Amino acid sequence: MPRNSQNWREPRPSPAANAHPIFWPRNSLYAERARRLLARLPPLEGAPIGLFPAAGLRDGGRMVHAGSFLRRRSIAFNCSQGEFARVCVHELFHFVWLRLGNQRRRTYEDMLRRELATGALGELGWSAEWRKRDLAADDIQGRNRLWREYCCESFCDTAAWIYSGTRRHDEFTLAARFREKRRLWFTRIERSAPLPV
Repeated sequence: MPRNSQNWREPRPSPAANAHPIFWPRNSLYAERARRLLARLPPLEGAPIGLFPAAGLRDGGRMVHAGSFLRRRSIAFNCSQGEFARVCVHELFHFVWLRLGNQRRRTYEDMLRRELATGALGELGWSAEWRKRDLAADDIQGRNRLWREYCCESFCDTAAWIYSGTRRHDEFTLAARFREKRRLWFTRIERSAPLPV
């Protein structure tokens, strides 16, 4: 999620905005594309989320494909049409992570700890990969901000790998045995669908 959002502002939804469809503005190209993705996702439930273009979007010094603004309930996109499905699912799952609850987030963290303990390399997206590379043992043990950000990005990248329909990508570098354990973890949380966004 970009921390530097000063170069982008979106309109606010009206107080009477309907939760269905969950994307607004309703007639925008981004909302239309996102609605087509819903068939691939577990059921989602929550207030509307705004989807907007934002050229030149950055997270600190890094150029990013998109950014979620959780309190504003919006997502800004800076990606190609070819990357949209993967990026959109990733960003939607930031809203899921926020509302997932501590117990479920901890089970995901525990799975990542086990992966790291066995020497798992790679990830399912660059946003998790560079954070994983930058982790130190103290970050993991202390559950500090760097660890928690990695866990969140890993969760969102994994969701994008599972649900976006993108089967192959240069950023999918995690070994198959770890991918399947993550898919199983997501299968378990799907049982409590609809997932809150």
